[in-house]
Amino acid sequence: MIGGNESCTAGPIPMSYLTCLTYVLGEWTGVEHIEDYLSYAVYLLWVLFPLAVVFLLPGVLIILFYTSILLLHIYKRKNELKEAYSNDFWDGARQMLATLWDGHGRIWHGYELHGADNIPEGPGLIVFYHGATPADYIYFMARLLIQKKRHCHVVADHFVFRLPGFKILLDAHGVMHGPKEECVGALKKGCLIAVAPGGVREALFSDEMYTIIWGNRKGFAQVAIDAKVPIIPMFTQNVREGVRTLGGIKILKSLYERIRWPIVPVYGGFPVKLRTFIGEPIPYEPNITAEELTAKTKAALQALIEKHQKIPGNIFRALMERFQTHKKED
Repeated sequence: MIGGNESCTAGPIPMSYLTCLTYVLGEWTGVEHIEDYLSYAVYLLWVLFPLAVVFLLPGVLIILFYTSILLLHIYKRKNELKEAYSNDFWDGARQMLATLWDGHGRIWHGYELHGADNIPEGPGLIVFYHGATPADYIYFMARLLIQKKRHCHVVADHFVFRLPGFKILLDAHGVMHGPKEECVGALKKGCLIAVAPGGVREALFSDEMYTIIWGNRKGFAQVAIDAKVPIIPMFTQNVREGVRTLGGIKILKSLYERIRWPIVPVYGGFPVKLRTFIGEPIPYEPNITAEELTAKTKAALQALIEKHQKIPGNIFRALMERFQTHKKED
């Protein structure tokens, strides 16, 4: 180890220690010309790092979800022997989480909510386009609670209720399974409910063309008719550019149709500009059928998409919109 000690002390410090490390690794592993392998490893790291970041960034949402769950457990434990608020035990917790999620939306996406005045004072059914993740809806729910002091329930897919640790989060926000009777009952009590008829299928397999994928679903329309409430269309601009999916791979779509679990990989988490637009309510009509109301709602949602979204969606353009002034189009 005669030259080893010299190489660790002689010459410029950064280069000497790199040379020393290479020498030690070579002696320890017995691999000749190990510096060539190290150079190749560094090259691969620089090439693959952006790809790794793109697939890891959506994990921030998962961290936020479980942070919310942890805060709810702390809140519940602290208030389990007393009512924090006179009307609803979870009111304080919802306000706390709304502040957390609204802060994330403001910082990461410059989130904006337009047309909130279109939401009626009484009950109503909000119908929205489902992005690759429900983040845009959560931002909307948080902003609505902060600005209008209104809580909006949401109908979720059955698999959400089987996610580990999510029960307390779903209970606190009044997330619903979606049976028609439950939804109608909640609306008749004056609740505001949101639903994405496209569900998980639309989330995973729609793309930058913002195609509405509802199939033959019209149960939401029958709910609105039975409860005699208006339907309010809602769309979030650039929601497909924030997070995208690999839903274009046919084998993944076939696999989903077989097992009905959202195993399609997602990537992105880009800090694109997100703006949620709420359209004018579609009033209750006593003589309308569910099929007619479904078609009318789909047309209203499609009109919002065409008005506020440049198609096909573009990630770079959506990023640049963070620095553009938006003219109000409510």
